[in-house]
Amino acid sequence: MRRIYMICMVFVVIVGVPLLSQEPQRVRLPDPQYKGKVSVEEALKQRRSIRSYTSAQISLNDVSQILWAAQGVTEKIERAPSYWKGSKWYGGLRTAPSAGALYPLEVYALVGNVAGLQAGIYKYHPEDHSLLKIATEDKRPALLEAALRQESIKEGAAVLVVAGVPARTAVKSGERAQRYVYMEAGSVAQNIYLQSESLGLGTVLIGAFRDSGVKEALNLPADEDPLIIMPVGRRP
Repeated sequence: MRRIYMICMVFVVIVGVPLLSQEPQRVRLPDPQYKGKVSVEEALKQRRSIRSYTSAQISLNDVSQILWAAQGVTEKIERAPSYWKGSKWYGGLRTAPSAGALYPLEVYALVGNVAGLQAGIYKYHPEDHSLLKIATEDKRPALLEAALRQESIKEGAAVLVVAGVPARTAVKSGERAQRYVYMEAGSVAQNIYLQSESLGLGTVLIGAFRDSGVKEALNLPADEDPLIIMPVGRRP
């Protein structure tokens, strides 16, 4: 009996090691820069919706800067407001305004052609400015189908998807939460536009897609609703 037990234990260890080692991959992003070569006024004047991109890679620094512009933390707030009833506090002032500083948005990057970053789906963690890899394959083709085959998704070196969790905002704003989440998503989209412009990259705001298809492509949690899609790439 003891011998059988030992054999079983060895088998569990041998088989279990690779399973235990398959933890989600976290990527620490380069620190964002707070001073660029293009002024806000110039970026506003030059901003355009760019729907076609070259096949050239974009850099990890580019991705870092754009994600920071979308939802980066600008001042940490350790204590949750008195009205916060959630199980996790998502606080810390960010680059985009948020009703009640409740930050209901989640940002995903579908990576296909980024230097130093493997293809896959990554979730942005503003708290420590990092990416958590949640899928190991290029999901841009699946997103392309969900977004009515808009070619910019296929051509983008990376595609950002912003999802919202209205329940976070509802703890303070009640039935107006959905409206406030939409407002916040608009602010994030403009930040992505202006930051992309300052980096010499192109992007476009896409709102035409099948919600269920996007949720399936990214395997989004049930409480996250896809709001906007923004491919990013090198201008032709």
